[in-house]
Amino acid sequence: MKVKVPAQPESAAPFVPPRPTLRTVKQAAAGCKGCDLYRRATQTVFGEGRADATVVFVGEQPGDAEDLAGKPFVGPAGRVLDQALEAVGIVRDQAYVTNVVKHFKWEPRGKRRIHAKPRISEIRACRPWLDTELALIKPRALVCLGATAAQALLGSTFRVSAQRGKFVESPLAPVVMATVHPSSVLRAKTDEERRVAMEAFVADLRTLAKKLSG
Repeated sequence: MKVKVPAQPESAAPFVPPRPTLRTVKQAAAGCKGCDLYRRATQTVFGEGRADATVVFVGEQPGDAEDLAGKPFVGPAGRVLDQALEAVGIVRDQAYVTNVVKHFKWEPRGKRRIHAKPRISEIRACRPWLDTELALIKPRALVCLGATAAQALLGSTFRVSAQRGKFVESPLAPVVMATVHPSSVLRAKTDEERRVAMEAFVADLRTLAKKLSG
């Protein structure tokens, strides 16, 4: 009689090296099979930036451009983020950018690969990578970009629409806030709506910049 062995929960934890550095953990993440997302992604897209970064920006997952390049926030949403950071005087090269999920989840639409929202189980499976990044960097500030990142890190009841741009108490960093994902600016239907969305995004980051300079 065969004994049925219960399935192990999906997790990246077994792939995290025992004494990680940002370099070694990035190398280890390249071979992560902690959930099934690796099967359709081109590569792992790990976080990037300074090991002593003052602020860490966390989004949902890499997009098509990031999946192909292997770097976070290098596509259209990344350019929006760069413009907003420049507007408030935060130097991206001195920050660290990453995502709660390190593989691109997508569905085909013609010849295009369209973003698909990761499941809670996939977010949880990938969480050890983000926890390791934050533990190594120990940033002064953490910014969640979008609802998926905010709810993953600040709780399922967190609402970006109501709490964006406001500082919240969290053990993750001394200064924690959430705002919209820069891709939401791109989804605005008209030029005027896009301008208003960008101004609101910049205003949230300006609040952060003032806090960090205080």
